Amino acid sequence: MRRIAALIAAVPLALVAAPAGALGAPEGVAAAGDHGVIEAPQGSATRAARAAEPQPADGGAQPAEAAAKQASGEEAAAPDEADAPAPGAEMEIEVARGINGRHESTLSGTRLRVEGSVSRYVPGQQVTVRTYRRGKKVGTREVTVLPGDDGTTGRFVLGVRVVGSGHFVLRASHGATAQQGTMRAPGVGFDVLPTRLRGGDRGSRVSVVQKHLRELGYVTGRRGIYDARTRRAVLTFRKMTGMRRTSTANEAMLDRLASGQGRFRVKHRNHGRHVEADLSRQVIALIGSDGDVERIYHTSSGKPSTPTVTGNFRVYRKQPGTNSLNMVHSVYFIRGYAVHGYKSVPTRPASAGCFRVPIPDARSISNWMRMGTRVDVYR
Repeated sequence: MRRIAALIAAVPLALVAAPAGALGAPEGVAAAGDHGVIEAPQGSATRAARAAEPQPADGGAQPAEAAAKQASGEEAAAPDEADAPAPGAEMEIEVARGINGRHESTLSGTRLRVEGSVSRYVPGQQVTVRTYRRGKKVGTREVTVLPGDDGTTGRFVLGVRVVGSGHFVLRASHGATAQQGTMRAPGVGFDVLPTRLRGGDRGSRVSVVQKHLRELGYVTGRRGIYDARTRRAVLTFRKMTGMRRTSTANEAMLDRLASGQGRFRVKHRNHGRHVEADLSRQVIALIGSDGDVERIYHTSSGKPSTPTVTGNFRVYRKQPGTNSLNMVHSVYFIRGYAVHGYKSVPTRPASAGCFRVPIPDARSISNWMRMGTRVDVYR
């Protein structure tokens, strides 16, 4: 009995007074009491309890929660599979209506039908479609991805109205969500032409019109300026498309340009590098050795009383400068018939039989036409 009493007396007072459930708690683990947190004292008993605990393999401290789970027989939880990146998909975008596909152009104010596809459909996902003009963002639209016909792919459709002029680009993207990863579609670029040009206009509204005229072979002036040469290009285009013969760049004319009209149809591709003069349209075209149009000019041929001859001819004489008849940089192709610059070049046949061209264009045409160059004249 005296030995038992001695052992009881050796138990620290703090352990005897500890609340229920605190006995045996590892050092540093807090036990809740009625008035806050009580920590187990750092005595020999707690050091013994620490020594009895399993230690991490690397000798470091082991979290109390892990020790508690080990004590209860639970295994460590595996990483959450939801944290893994969600799979993405391939995405494409196209303008299904409103753009001339071959020339990739339209008029300002046109409403485009934009369609997109996603290779893997996931419900509840959205795509952001952004519109850029000359590299600057000018519009943003959100659209929900719908299931495709097969149920496994996705699709989206929206309308986009383009306003202004210049080069535009549409881009579509999808930010990563828990269900689907990031997706980006290649951008779709196109030109937007203005609905009118006026004398003195400058900037991108002019340069985009000049670009499309040049692509067809019309000779334009200084980039970004609606100058006299660009107005002559507009006149020549209107001649080629059967419009009223003026230099007005109105909506009707620009709509035809945006749709790719006004192309000169070469009749004698097998003639190599040559000139073709179309009397019915009152235009002259310089054709390269590959049979493609290089330049198209406004001209005025012989009036009804002195008509221009038709047929296939060759250049036999060149007369630079201005002669006594005020013909500038004349290039003769048969007898006294020539292509030459002149101060007056009306939109109708008005010459004595030659092809009049504007004086500012005469030198360039003369330099292009060599001795022996074919000249084909037809109606």
